[in-house]
Amino acid sequence: MPEFDYRAARRNGSIQEGRIDAASQEAAQRQLRAQGLTPIRLQPAVGVFAGSGSGAQGTAGLLRRNRAGAAEVLAMTSELGVLLRAGLPLDRAFRVMIGMNAHPVMSLVMSDILESVKAGRGLSQALGKHRELFGDFYINMIRAGEVGGQLVDILARLTEHLERSRQLRESIISALLYPMILLVVAVLSVTLMLGFVVPQFEAVFAGMGKSLPLATRIVVALGDGVSDYGWLLVLLTVAAVFLWRRWRATPEGALWWDRRLLTLPVLGPVLVKYQVTRFARTMGSLLGGGVPMLESLGIAVGTFDNLHLRTAMDGVTPAIKGGGRMAAALENTGIFSGMAMQMVQIGEETGRLDSMLLELARVYDNEVQAGVKRALTLLEPVIIFVMGALIAAIIISILMGIMSVNELAI
Repeated sequence: MPEFDYRAARRNGSIQEGRIDAASQEAAQRQLRAQGLTPIRLQPAVGVFAGSGSGAQGTAGLLRRNRAGAAEVLAMTSELGVLLRAGLPLDRAFRVMIGMNAHPVMSLVMSDILESVKAGRGLSQALGKHRELFGDFYINMIRAGEVGGQLVDILARLTEHLERSRQLRESIISALLYPMILLVVAVLSVTLMLGFVVPQFEAVFAGMGKSLPLATRIVVALGDGVSDYGWLLVLLTVAAVFLWRRWRATPEGALWWDRRLLTLPVLGPVLVKYQVTRFARTMGSLLGGGVPMLESLGIAVGTFDNLHLRTAMDGVTPAIKGGGRMAAALENTGIFSGMAMQMVQIGEETGRLDSMLLELARVYDNEVQAGVKRALTLLEPVIIFVMGALIAAIIISILMGIMSVNELAI
């Protein structure tokens, strides 16, 4: 197996050198990162034939056309912080990351950032050309780090922020996966029963007319509809989804839907806490990074995906501009709980608003995850019960029809 000599940075910034066995250069990178090391230099060991791993990696990279996203931004932020902590200058750190990055789009982005840095622009200015990828929060944090000379510390804060956001998002997605599978299975089961099983009994029920039980006639009619007009039902469903999404994209539709989501019995309060969690973590991180209050507030309010909640936050910035306290302004929105308001008030009184907001985000993280699990624990048996009840109703209706046929035959 080929061997590779490496020079890598540990998480604490110290340097480690050595040799590693791997099938390819890309596999060697994965092994080093799994050990908590960020490669600075990785090359075939002297006198050892490394094979075509590097070329294969380049070809694979050219074939991939994946868009860069949150995972790639998190990886870049973590590695850049480690390399700067190890003492590498900014341009050298980006060269190392470009050489080690297997994601083609992210390599192009980092190459463009490197060219801007070499031209004398600040890192935040270079990131501003890719605002759709990094966002205002990220760029403002970097700008604050540059101004305060604390770029390494800011990168560590950003890494923690992005990692916590990723964990919360993945935990919610994982929790939703099983109920979604159940729902799809339920729809497919009922559709197959109506479209393929029920029509098999039409010959048995032929000519019986109104002598069949009402339930049997309804099921047979539904089966005929699915069997004969299934294509039309599919088209109507697609059209309805398309029109719904078009209307949902309008301000009126978005506001109506977002308001209805918050009124759901169990899930509504969880959605509010999730939105408050994102606001508190973003606001706390920006304040801790040295970004001014009003600028931090504007960015943090932008993290509200729910249009109804974002509209409720419209009065916060004018209130603070007018000399009001943040706790009072947030209380007027009606979004924040009593505990959240107390934490914000204590943070203002002690001069530790950033720390209290981050603590609020951590508390709400746990509550959101527990709330999602609680809601899905209730939802799963409901889906199973409804699916079972529908299939049982279809079967019972068919059996009732068969019994009616037997009675007439007797």
